[in-house]
Amino acid sequence: MRNSAPTESVDPGEKAAGRTAAATLAGTTLEWYDFFLYGTAAALIFDKQFFPSLSPAAGTLASFGTLAVGFVARPLGGLVFGHFGDRIGRKATLVVSLVLMGVGSTLIGAIPNYDTIGYWAPVLLVLLRIVQGIGLGGEGAGATLMSMEHAPAGKRNLYAGFPQMGTPAGLVLANMVFLAASTGMSDHAFTGWGWRIPFLMSFILVAAGLVIRLRVSESPSFNRALEQDHVVRFPLAEAFKVGLPRLGLTLLAVVANSAVAYVFMVFTLSYGTKHLDYEKRFLILSISAAAVLWFVSIPLWTRIADRYGRRSMFIGGSAAILAWCIAFFPLLNTGNSALAVLALAGMGLIIPITHCVQGGIIADTFPVHVRYSGSSLILQLGAVLGGGLAPTISTALLNSGDSSTGVTWYLVAMCTISLVGAIALFRVVPEGAPEPAARPAPAVAEA
Repeated sequence: MRNSAPTESVDPGEKAAGRTAAATLAGTTLEWYDFFLYGTAAALIFDKQFFPSLSPAAGTLASFGTLAVGFVARPLGGLVFGHFGDRIGRKATLVVSLVLMGVGSTLIGAIPNYDTIGYWAPVLLVLLRIVQGIGLGGEGAGATLMSMEHAPAGKRNLYAGFPQMGTPAGLVLANMVFLAASTGMSDHAFTGWGWRIPFLMSFILVAAGLVIRLRVSESPSFNRALEQDHVVRFPLAEAFKVGLPRLGLTLLAVVANSAVAYVFMVFTLSYGTKHLDYEKRFLILSISAAAVLWFVSIPLWTRIADRYGRRSMFIGGSAAILAWCIAFFPLLNTGNSALAVLALAGMGLIIPITHCVQGGIIADTFPVHVRYSGSSLILQLGAVLGGGLAPTISTALLNSGDSSTGVTWYLVAMCTISLVGAIALFRVVPEGAPEPAARPAPAVAEA
């Protein structure tokens, strides 16, 4: 598959490309820090703070339900930011998305709990979770496009992978800050008020991220589309001209990565502490160590994709994730710490094989002038159907069967869907087929 469209042959220079890649990595790390911080708190804290009247199982399910709300809001953020990203530029929309995430996370740290304001507590939690989801919905596709569209020739996958590194980096940062805050005080104090500290820190971190993000230049691909009058009034409608078969198969191909990742990153914390008696600190550290493997392996996989092609790597990675999902819970269920570390480390090594290139695969489905809108739609729908529902579905399956077997089969089913979807997708779009080219459109008024 050709890695760049003929209309995007401009090389902005290694220095500018590197600066942009670093800025997108910093921004996505901070956005994912906020998003994952919520996931960790949902697994360990929020059931007691916001749903104390429910049973432990129901409280956990309700807590993960609020986690899913953020994913439901992500397509809305993707549609709004995608529209304006294709109309006025990538840079401005990414700045706004970062501010939204920071404000939402900071205010979560200030919400009174259920004992103080009753049902208003979970209501406010859900509303701010929606703000988080809208912010992240604008970030995911936009950051990938900014880095990829600045990439030097022959390094398209490598640079598209830099924003993807923000996912494990954000997870590690969230877990380390969460762990540091919990270690410095008693469990009673941390559960009562100390959990708020990592959320309130978001304000400082996002301010630093804005300084970095404001220094990057606009995407050269977008600038060129603007100069050539390729901007359209309704980019999303134009994006559908790619065709529903290709759109549907692309969505199926990426849905499993999100589902598996959120079971690994979020559900495992709740399941491991409450059902397998692993110590909370041990699990947080083990998941963080696996996320470090995830982070450092992305440049390796993206370089391989640039050199040998990403299609075979993506299909092989999809098969590898499926196989590891079969082994994951049996290893975890032994109660043996060494085998638990092995199970989690395996996820950290295998998940990035598909994660690092899926953003580029999605982006190259669309022409430049509608790429933000189209990519956001696929990416955020995949996140909802995969990651957003995964902890809730896994908890429900666990409660209904009192065993992790149902969760394993759920992950196997998701991985099978994505594997079949990827194989079919790459047959629909033959190797070496040209990417969709931008079509001229009349200049229109501001959206």
